Amino acid sequence: MGLVACARCTRVWPRGTARCTRCGHKLQSRDRLALQKVWAWWVVGLMCYIPANMYPMLRTRMLATTSEDTIIAGAVELAHHGSYGIALVILVASVLIPVGKFLIIAGLAFSVRHGSALSPERRHQLYELVEYIGRWSMIDVFVVAILSSLVQLGTLAAIQPGIASLFFALSVIFTMLSAQSFDSRLIFDADPPVEPPLPGLSALPPVAHEADTSPESPGPRRPRDLTERPTP
Repeated sequence: MGLVACARCTRVWPRGTARCTRCGHKLQSRDRLALQKVWAWWVVGLMCYIPANMYPMLRTRMLATTSEDTIIAGAVELAHHGSYGIALVILVASVLIPVGKFLIIAGLAFSVRHGSALSPERRHQLYELVEYIGRWSMIDVFVVAILSSLVQLGTLAAIQPGIASLFFALSVIFTMLSAQSFDSRLIFDADPPVEPPLPGLSALPPVAHEADTSPESPGPRRPRDLTERPTP
């Protein structure tokens, strides 16, 4: 249509406009390195997600004892104390959602190159789902930050964030950048629509030609014109 939308404020401008006069962002219709950026951010996010589950997320000190819990160990400990709802929320926000984001982003990027059994509409819905749930992946980091600021009782008890909280925050940020680098128009570019035939053309019968069997004209004769009157 000869238009390009600003990726920051979504205002539409004629193609060829260098910058958006509303927010000053550089206008670009298509990024040729979109898939490369998606995979780059995806790999870095996965590299940060592995130590986020191996190192302790929370360090708790009670009098003379100190305990360090990973994400899954902390959820299991909460379940042992009867807090099943909180444990379920932590498992969903820290394990299921990040793993699901990794799988969906990788599947979308892979389907652009090699196709997919899912329709473009379904894949676009998955992309919108990843964009929507991305912000909820930081719930663990928020919980650790709140507990660290509230539970500081001197020599009695203290809660401090572990090294895993930094890796987890970086993993969430990198996966969000990976999802934002993905151009959803690539989903529909991989499956171009098939133009239907013009209505009525396929229903027309073929034109019949009469063969001239007279010896005077051995070649085929032109089609008979019904509007032509016979000569007396």
